[in-house]
Amino acid sequence: MRVTSIQMEIKDGSKEENVEAALDLLEQAPPSDLILLPELWPCGFFSFHRYESDSETIHGPTVSALKKKVKAMGIHVLIGSLVLREDNHLFNAAILLGPDGEMMANYRKIHLFGYQSQERKILSAGEAPVVVDLPWGRAGITTCYDLRFPELYRRMVDQGASIFLIASAWPMARLDAWCLFNRARAHENLSFLISCNCAGKSDGKAFAGHSMVVDPGGDVLAEGGEAACFVSAEIDPERIRLVRDEFPALNDRVLF
Repeated sequence: MRVTSIQMEIKDGSKEENVEAALDLLEQAPPSDLILLPELWPCGFFSFHRYESDSETIHGPTVSALKKKVKAMGIHVLIGSLVLREDNHLFNAAILLGPDGEMMANYRKIHLFGYQSQERKILSAGEAPVVVDLPWGRAGITTCYDLRFPELYRRMVDQGASIFLIASAWPMARLDAWCLFNRARAHENLSFLISCNCAGKSDGKAFAGHSMVVDPGGDVLAEGGEAACFVSAEIDPERIRLVRDEFPALNDRVLF
């Protein structure tokens, strides 16, 4: 199967302009079975003043436009995350659409960022991991700061995950940590990891780019640079079984 991350350049344009840009990029992406978009691309992660005004329900215009596009393409797309409004709460929600354009998963970011960030003040946290069946195996969905918490990924492995899909807006200031955690989460869980990070800037703060496809042995199959790009790779889901059979570290865990 071919997977592609759209390392989208975030611009301080209107939500409508950013949606049009994302739709165009989906058209331009290499033919793929699964495509990912990054975190909070409709408004930009650091544009905290826009969270409330740009928020919408699951039936709002952003998700509706992407559903139509994904159905026309007939593939799986993690449409990244947006500020989702439900009742009196706002969530950082990553949404996976199937080839029929319908929603397969809605993951609300569990670990909200508080360091030099207003995300934790404005948004409500999700409460549960999300693992979903795909034709190539079970996939766990996480978002950005979640990468720092290995227990979440191990919980998803216990729920059958062998592929991790990550939408992110990781900043340039912590690029080294980003590269480390991408490889570590894949390698320690003997799983594929496909991450989609932002490029460009939001409210003057630069993103790190370097979206990755990492195999279950921790080897990087594809990696972007700092600029906007497509990060694409062929992966063999059978590789997961082969690696886990050859080096069965997950079976050797001692639970305390």
